[in-house]
Amino acid sequence: MPFLLMLLAIPFAEIAMFILVGQEIGLAATLVLTLATAVAGTALLRQQGLSAITRIRAELDAGALPARALADGAMITAAGLFLLTPGFITDAVGLLLFIPPFRELVWKAIAKRLKVTVVQTRAPGRRAGPRVVDLDETEFTSRADPASPWRHRSGDLPGE
Repeated sequence: MPFLLMLLAIPFAEIAMFILVGQEIGLAATLVLTLATAVAGTALLRQQGLSAITRIRAELDAGALPARALADGAMITAAGLFLLTPGFITDAVGLLLFIPPFRELVWKAIAKRLKVTVVQTRAPGRRAGPRVVDLDETEFTSRADPASPWRHRSGDLPGE
């Protein structure tokens, strides 16, 4: 219920903030500032998002669990979405999430509550180890397939 109330309160708070900022700097400047934060959010998301993806790949290549890099990527994505959302409160939250020391604080708060379970599975139908069939010469026969495109003119296999 508190989350729902917060979700409902955010638009009202944003409208109130638009009114206050508009009274101080004017309507045109308020709209330009709102558009500028959306453009900045897009640029920051592109730059920092690509570096987060690079860190995730590097950790996966090293065989490590990239929990921290994934959390950073999620926070950067959230920051970009907050900056794209019109409003000064969401812009402030978005800008904070783009700052690495702030993300570190958020990570520490989240990491205390995380429980990581790693499960490794095999693909169905696959066997471990090599598939070797060891036969003696008496346990198999070789015969020509008349429909084979690789048969010789006589229809026999080479060497027979």
